[in-house]
Amino acid sequence: MKILVTGASGLIGSNLVETLHRQGYDVTATYRTTSKINNKDIKQIQGDLLDSNFCDEITKNVDVVFHCAANTSGAHVMSSSPLVHVTPNVIMNSQLMESSYKSNVKKFIFMSSSVVYPYTAEKPNKEDEFVFGDIYEKYFAVGWMKRYTEKLCEMYSKFLNPTMQCIVLRPANIYGPNDKFDNRSHVLPATIMKVVNRQNPIEVWGDGKDIRDFIHIDDFVRACIMVMEKVDEYNVYNVGSGTGKSVNDVLFNCMDIENYKTDVVYNSDKPSMIPIRLLDVSKIKEEVGFETEISLKNGLKSTIEWYKENKDE
Repeated sequence: MKILVTGASGLIGSNLVETLHRQGYDVTATYRTTSKINNKDIKQIQGDLLDSNFCDEITKNVDVVFHCAANTSGAHVMSSSPLVHVTPNVIMNSQLMESSYKSNVKKFIFMSSSVVYPYTAEKPNKEDEFVFGDIYEKYFAVGWMKRYTEKLCEMYSKFLNPTMQCIVLRPANIYGPNDKFDNRSHVLPATIMKVVNRQNPIEVWGDGKDIRDFIHIDDFVRACIMVMEKVDEYNVYNVGSGTGKSVNDVLFNCMDIENYKTDVVYNSDKPSMIPIRLLDVSKIKEEVGFETEISLKNGLKSTIEWYKENKDE
């Protein structure tokens, strides 16, 4: 089975490729400018997914596509420049799917997002709930982009002849080695940087009470491979730990791991995102057999160590 993974410069793509290679799969990775994969035994192709010819070329003789490439950013960019998440992502998603279909790819696995869901603070979101409400205002652009691509997945899976089976994964907040530790960081890597670099005092955007479901990249990659091996028809799965942790939980765990004590200030003028976002992960547990294995504390320890070893790069 030949596998194509887009986005070798990203958190998901780089870790997924390395794991697939270790498990003996015939895997090829693509990247646009720089790759985070240093293993010379892994085939890598540089190119732009906005180029339809490139998409046609890389999907030839491929059985499974993991589409992990995306234009992403943190809260500040998402608030100030929401269109950066729309046009390039819609183009690359559409072109890669069309090329995969023309090349007779058997299975196309799309990395969606929990931002497709409406805001329901009182309970975790189930997979079928995204059609019943409006996307949270601050996620409007990226959320509708993801919803559109999910509908493309459904179209290719159900309404064409022949079909191309697509599987949609809606991950919780993924973190771990090869995450973005810069001005594009999401809340967890941003918090790690503040603690490891001894910011004094530590500034938290918002009140620190926002709740998220965090999943370590090793757990998420394991879920990806299990879905690839076990699911053979169109489906949608939440992938997370099923538990919520606050930004303060992350911060104080990091400070404890690093044995760093300092004042914490909360800045309500800085952009923050949805107050609470939890996922119901019962479906992937029941149908695929997936459960997370890495606790937040252990995941933070390994991620902090990786960041300290690689931050100068």
